[in-house]
Amino acid sequence: MVWSGSWVAERLGVELVGDGKPDGDSELRELLGLALRRNPKRAHLLVSNVLGKHVPQKPSVVYGAGFELGRRVRELLGDAEARRAVVLGYAETATGLGHAVADGLGVAPYLHSTRRPVEGVARAGGFEESHSHATSHLLLPEDPDLLAGECGPTGADVDPDVGADADAGMGTGADADTYAGAPLVLVDDEFSTGNTVLNTIRALHERYPRSRYVIVALVDMRSPADRGRLTEFAAEIGARVDLVARSSGTVALPEGVLEKGQALVAAHEGAGPAAPRAAVEPGRRPCTRVDLQWPAGVPDGGRHGFTPAHRATLEPALPAMAARIAEALGDARRVLVLGFEELMYAPLRLGTALEDHTDAEVRYSTTTRSPVLAVDDPGYAIRTRLVFPAHDNPADGPGDRYAYNVAGAGFDAVVLAVDSAADTPELHAPDGLLAQLAAHTDHVLLAVVPSYVPTRPRTDTPERQEPPMLPEPLRGPAFSSYAPDEVGWLLQDLSDTELEAPTEEREEAIQSGGAHYAESLPVEYQPSAQYQDLFKAALELSAARVARAVGTVTETVLAERTPRPVLVSLARAGTPVGVLMRRWALHRYGIDLPHYAVSIVRGRGIDANALRWLAAHHDPADVVFVDGWTGKGAITRELSVALAEFEGFDPEIAVLADPGGCVRTYGTREDYLIPSACLNSTVSGLISRTVLRSDLVGPEDFHGAKFYRELADTDVSGHFLDTVAAHFDEVVDAVDAEVKELLAADRAPTWEGWAAVERISEEYGIHDVNLVKPGVGETTRVLLRRIPWKILAKRGAGADLEHIRLLAEQRGVPVEEVDALPYTCVGLIHPKYTRGATGADGKAVESK
Repeated sequence: MVWSGSWVAERLGVELVGDGKPDGDSELRELLGLALRRNPKRAHLLVSNVLGKHVPQKPSVVYGAGFELGRRVRELLGDAEARRAVVLGYAETATGLGHAVADGLGVAPYLHSTRRPVEGVARAGGFEESHSHATSHLLLPEDPDLLAGECGPTGADVDPDVGADADAGMGTGADADTYAGAPLVLVDDEFSTGNTVLNTIRALHERYPRSRYVIVALVDMRSPADRGRLTEFAAEIGARVDLVARSSGTVALPEGVLEKGQALVAAHEGAGPAAPRAAVEPGRRPCTRVDLQWPAGVPDGGRHGFTPAHRATLEPALPAMAARIAEALGDARRVLVLGFEELMYAPLRLGTALEDHTDAEVRYSTTTRSPVLAVDDPGYAIRTRLVFPAHDNPADGPGDRYAYNVAGAGFDAVVLAVDSAADTPELHAPDGLLAQLAAHTDHVLLAVVPSYVPTRPRTDTPERQEPPMLPEPLRGPAFSSYAPDEVGWLLQDLSDTELEAPTEEREEAIQSGGAHYAESLPVEYQPSAQYQDLFKAALELSAARVARAVGTVTETVLAERTPRPVLVSLARAGTPVGVLMRRWALHRYGIDLPHYAVSIVRGRGIDANALRWLAAHHDPADVVFVDGWTGKGAITRELSVALAEFEGFDPEIAVLADPGGCVRTYGTREDYLIPSACLNSTVSGLISRTVLRSDLVGPEDFHGAKFYRELADTDVSGHFLDTVAAHFDEVVDAVDAEVKELLAADRAPTWEGWAAVERISEEYGIHDVNLVKPGVGETTRVLLRRIPWKILAKRGAGADLEHIRLLAEQRGVPVEEVDALPYTCVGLIHPKYTRGATGADGKAVESK
C-alpha cells in the first residue's frame, strides 16, 4: 500500500522517525499520514488514521484506540486514583478521543474544551492552542468544582468494567476535601511541541493546583528539546506529569520546510479536488430525518461535563438508536456516520452500535473548521474536501467548514449527526452541508442530538460572570455594505432615528458645552462629481502605498502580538483598515481572522458592553485594536485609560499611519493621503460615525450607528478595498524588508505630534488642543464635519493635499502654507464659533 504521507515527504523532505523500536517507522506510518495547510507557523499537518476526524475509519477502531489508552491510564494511576481522576479533552479534534479515554478509565467524569460560548454558563478557565486554525478554548463545566477535583463519589463501589451506578453522579455523598486535587488527565490527538498542554496546565494550576497530571495522546512527536521542557515545567510547578501515548517518534523537518510548504500550498490551491458547492436538485429531498429518541437528560457530549451516571444511561440506549438508523438506511452497504466539529462522541457511539447491528460496512469521520489542502493522490492524506458554510451560528462569525475524504469515497449513504444548535437554515441551505452530501451519495440521513443546556445555577463570583445576554454583532448586508465575514459590528442599529443636525448648530452646541459631539450626527456630505473624480485619482495614485502599509502593520501584529489576533477596529475610520488587514492575512497565509468594529468616544471612553462581549467570546489577550491613523494621539490615550478597568486587553493600537509618533505598531509614519479619509460613510460600508446618547443607549446596550442604505448608489467601500488588495502581491517583498527593519528598530512613541499641536494651539490663540486636528486624515474630517477656521499646509506639499484644497475652496476656508510643520497639513476648527464664522455657508453640506 502507498503511504498517505509520501506525497508531502517526497516534495518537502518531511520524515516520520520512530522511537527506535522495531518497526517504529512503519507503526507511525500506519497511524499517520501527511497533508499541507496554510498556517504561518506550521505548514504540514499530521493526519491521524484512527482519530475519526479527517479520514473515515471504522467506528470500533476509533473508539477502541481511545478506550485502550484509558485502560493504560487506569493501570498507571491504580484503581483508587483512577476513580478520582477527571478527564479533559481538547476541542475540536480530541473531543471524542478524550471521551473514549474516560470510558476506558471506567468511572471518570469527562469535560472537553469548547469554542462555543453558552449563555448562562460561567467560564471555569480558558487557554490557547498556538498552532491551531482556531485557538481560543473555553472551559464551561456545569459543575464549577469539577476542575478543582472537588467532585463527589464517582461510583467508588462499582466495578469499572461493569459501569457506574445510575445514581453515582458528580457532587453526591462524600466530603469534597476527599477528592480535592484529583489527578487531571489531559487528552489530545497529538503531542507535538507540548505548548497546548503547557498552556492548559499553567492556567489551571494557578487556579486549581494539584499534584498530578497525566497527558494522553495517540502519538508523541516531541523533539528532544520539547521533552526536556516538559520535565522542567513539571519541576517548576511541583507536580508529577506522566505521559501515555500509543506511539512515539519525531517529525524530521529540513531547513526551509515552512516556506516550501507555503509555496506548495499556494501552487496547488484552486487546482485541487475541492468539490464545488452543489445545490439540491429541484424536487429532490436532500435528507431524511431519523428520530433517534436520544435518552432524556444525557448530554450530547462533554462540553459541560459527562458523568458516570450519564454513561450508564446512554449505553443501554445505543442499540435501539442504531436499529432506528439501520431501518432508515434500508439496503445501503457502505455507510458513513459523519459527526460535526466538536460533536464527535455521540456520532462515534452511534457508529459503533450500528456496526454491531448491521452487516453494512460502516465508517466514521467528522466535519471541521480547519482548512487543509486537498490533493487527489493515494500518497496524500486529504484527497477530497467538501466546503460549506458554518451552520451553528459560531461566536466568531460565519465562515467555511470542511468535510474531508467524503466526496468520491463511494458511500451509499451518509448519516449526518449534529446537535440541535446546529440544525439551522444554513445546514439546509442550497449550498449547505446537506446539499453538499446529497451531491455525492444516494441517501443522506439527518440525526439530531438535543443540545444539552445546563440547569445548575451559576455560583461564580460577580467578577467572573459573563455579561447579561448581549446581541450578536450586526453584519452586512442587513447592516453595512460589507460582506458578512468582513466585519461584525458591535453596535446597535439606529437607522430609523433622526440624529442628523446642521453642521453650524452642532458646532455651536459642542463648543458651548451644551452637547457632546457623539450625541448627534453631521449631515452626510454628498461629494460633487469633481470631488469623486479626485477620490478616484487619489486611490489610483496611492493604492500600492496603502497596500504596503497594510501588509507592514499586519505582519508586525502577527510577529509581535499573537499568531491569531482578533482584530477590533475603532469604528468607523479603523474599520476599512481592519478589513484590509484581515484580507492580507487571508490572502497570504489563509488565516481567517475574526474582525469586529466597536465604538470609542473622546471623553466618554470605549463601549464597555462591546468589551464584555469580546471577553465572553475571545481571549482578551488576542484582541488587537485597529485604527486608521493617529493625529495628536487623543484616541490612543483615551483607549489606554478606558481599558484600565478591563483585565487582559492590550491598549496598544495598530494603525495604518502614525504621523504623530503615538504608537509602536504601524504601517508607516508618513503623513499622506489615505483615500478612505476622503469620504464618510460611502467608503466605510455606509455606516455613520457612532452615537452615544443616554436616551438611545442604555446601560446594557452597545453604542449606536446608522446604516445609510439610501446612499448605495454612491458607495465605493468595496471598490476601495478591492483596489488596495489588488496590489498585495506586488508589495510582499517590500513589506518583508520593511518589517524586518521595524522589528529591529526602536519604535517607542515620541508623541511629537502632541507637542506640535500644543504649540500651534498657543501660537494661533486657540488655547484648546481639541480644536487642532493634525494630519491629512483629521484635516479632511474637519472640512467634512466641522466648522473649519483655516488650514495649515506644509509648504511644497503636493498631490496628497489636492482634495484638501478643493474642500477648502468649497467651504470658503483659507489655506495657509507654513514651514517646519511636522504634518503635511493641520485643520483648525473655529475657536469661537458663531453663525458668522468662516464656513457658515456650508457649501459642501447638503441640508435635508
